[in-house]
Order: sequence, then C-alpha cells, then structure tokens
Amino acid sequence: MALGEAPIKKAVKWIDEQFRENPKASRFDLIERASFKFNLSPLDGDFLYRHFSKSSQQEQGK
Repeated sequence: MALGEAPIKKAVKWIDEQFRENPKASRFDLIERASFKFNLSPLDGDFLYRHFSKSSQQEQGK
C-alpha cells in the first residue's frame, strides 16, 4: 500500500465534509459515491453504513 492515508479514512473525511456542506444530503447516496470515488471494498462500504448510522443516532439523542 502506498504511503499516506488509507482510502477508508479519506472516505470518512469526505463524507463528513459533504454533510457539513449539505446536512440534508442522503447518507446512502454519499456512501455510494464515496465507495466508488475511493475504490472501497464492500466491507469498507458496510463499515461506512454502520459508522454513519451510529453518528446519526448519537446526534438525534442530544
């Protein structure tokens, strides 16, 4: 693997940036776009779904 950030980390940062710019954006669409943009595996995509569904639940619980 090349030096630098792992693609999954880049994807998480990119999705976070997209949410900041457009809080009403579809999580599903952003995760799908990130999966293609960063050439993620299906397991990485599953992680993103779980990660962002947990962060969504935490925000709603505030």
